[in-house]
Amino acid sequence: MLKIGEFTKLSRVSIRMLRHYDDIGLLKPAEIDDFTGYRYYREDQLFTAGRIASLKDMGFPLSDIIKILDSYDDKEKMDAFLSERQKELAKLSEETEYKLMLLDSARKRLRKEQNMSFDVTVKTIPERYAATVQMVVPHYEDEGMLWGVMMGECKNLIPDDPCLAAAEFLDDEFKEENVEIVAWMTVKGKYDDTEHVKFKTLPAVKVASCIIKGSYDQMGEAYATVVSWIKANGYRMNGHMFNIYHVSPAQTQNPDEYVTEACFPVE
Repeated sequence: MLKIGEFTKLSRVSIRMLRHYDDIGLLKPAEIDDFTGYRYYREDQLFTAGRIASLKDMGFPLSDIIKILDSYDDKEKMDAFLSERQKELAKLSEETEYKLMLLDSARKRLRKEQNMSFDVTVKTIPERYAATVQMVVPHYEDEGMLWGVMMGECKNLIPDDPCLAAAEFLDDEFKEENVEIVAWMTVKGKYDDTEHVKFKTLPAVKVASCIIKGSYDQMGEAYATVVSWIKANGYRMNGHMFNIYHVSPAQTQNPDEYVTEACFPVE
């Protein structure tokens, strides 16, 4: 048997933490002297302390480690615990990479002393013949699903010149999930509808618009600018806003080269 002091040195776990482990039922002393209150641990409990430290390093909370230790010798259950944690960390890594990208873009703009202002113009987008896909997708960032469907079902489309490719957001309010979007791309010639792709002549539409050069993290600022301009200049919105992608990830992998036009139908 090891006294608590000896156990802390060998396990590299502090006395305070060992007492906490005892309180929550994670690692209890093998024996407590009734007279002195001294705590003693078995030598084989060093293995348990090592397992706890390893699981903590993987990011498991202590409440989960209690459950995991009960199944430590069951390889299938352990693999399931580890696999689930691996998925959680992978998702966290993706979210962290996205935040780092936003921070990097913001710092680049500061270094270039870019002015976050957008010029708003009113124009009429003429009548146009387009391939369209309308779907409900999990989130706004899943817009690419519509373009994938369009390209998958219509491999021989001839883009118009100039070709306009846009996404129109049909919900009347911001939604965290299950958002309805219609994607359209102007094309030459005539085509038969497929299962999901419908070919339509879209009517002319008067819009207040602005051009956003660079990454999509500027979109919120651009939208606010256009909406404020609409109100200040006596117009009112008349339809669902849409983005025209003049230069998109389909043409370049460099976000600094994106060119997007935010369009708000007005009257």
